[in-house]
Amino acid sequence: MTDQRPTGQRLLIAASGTGGHLFPAIATAEQLPDFEIEWLGVSDRLETQLVPSHYPLHTIAVTGLQKRFGLETLRILWRLMGAVFQVRKLLQQGQFRGVLTTGGYIAAPAILAARSLGLPVVLHESNAIPGKVTRFLAWFCSRVAVGFPVTARALPTQRTVWVGTPVRSQFRQPTPLSSLEIPPEVPLIVGVGGSQGAIALNRLIRQCAPAWLAAGAWVVHLTGDSDPDAHSLIHPHYVALPFYDNMAGLLQRASLAVSRAGAGTLTELAVTGTPAILIPYPYAAEDHQTHNAASFAAVGAGFVYQQADLTPEMLETQVLALLHDPTRREQMAHQAASLAVTDSAEQLAMLVRQSLAGTVRNGVA
Repeated sequence: MTDQRPTGQRLLIAASGTGGHLFPAIATAEQLPDFEIEWLGVSDRLETQLVPSHYPLHTIAVTGLQKRFGLETLRILWRLMGAVFQVRKLLQQGQFRGVLTTGGYIAAPAILAARSLGLPVVLHESNAIPGKVTRFLAWFCSRVAVGFPVTARALPTQRTVWVGTPVRSQFRQPTPLSSLEIPPEVPLIVGVGGSQGAIALNRLIRQCAPAWLAAGAWVVHLTGDSDPDAHSLIHPHYVALPFYDNMAGLLQRASLAVSRAGAGTLTELAVTGTPAILIPYPYAAEDHQTHNAASFAAVGAGFVYQQADLTPEMLETQVLALLHDPTRREQMAHQAASLAVTDSAEQLAMLVRQSLAGTVRNGVA
């Protein structure tokens, strides 16, 4: 039996913003019970709700670079420099042995501060198209783990390894859906806009939902907390929630998902074997959600529609066709499950262990 008492090895996890960054980091932290873990985030983001009950949370002020260079860019760079020194001080005072980050704005000061101290950094990039921070700073990291094999083409190959994207442990075991009283025999459609919601997608789902409900389905619609019309549709079989903490149970129960195509969401759909209609967020950086969704479409696990081309009538018809074709949904579910890397969290945790133990030396002073 493995001794999982804290070993005295201290790890700083830098993950902030959306569930796509936070949940893979949380899933990996679950696999490191013998480490003393603390968290680096931003004061007004999702981590302030999810992290403090599990790990000490430190916050810094940091934002992303603008597309056009200007005065605001200089201000952002100045704040970045301040954040680097703040993280550097935290790493020194806390005697941390290394950093795990899942990309995004928070990764830049974490990587630069750790590198200035000669500490190892493991970076995980979940999207098919790596973000700017990943592309610019991957060279400074001990290991770069990626969620899609195609991602490695844009990164330093000698440090890059495909591990998939970690999901929390409840996704990998049967999880009951006890808090929502949905009859077991009815088809269930789940609308997923991501952890921040998606107003345009929400509007489409509400326009189509009456026809789906009339066909005998139930709809659970995760709207996010920024949609002013979130509760405008009232029906006994339509449930609108800003956020639901048992996504594992919900997707395991779902007959079909109508969803954005963030990497974390796609990973959860794959692990739960949930067929999906994917509508990538059109303003995602470098259109990375479309590239993410392509992996589902390529194997027949889902249908992909661009938001600009999709009408309510098209979405309504496609969902109804799948509701009436359980054989097709079963085939899609099988193909979705074929994309899952079920031990991704364990693989990423092992990279962290190796890096902090000094067995991975590339890029570490």
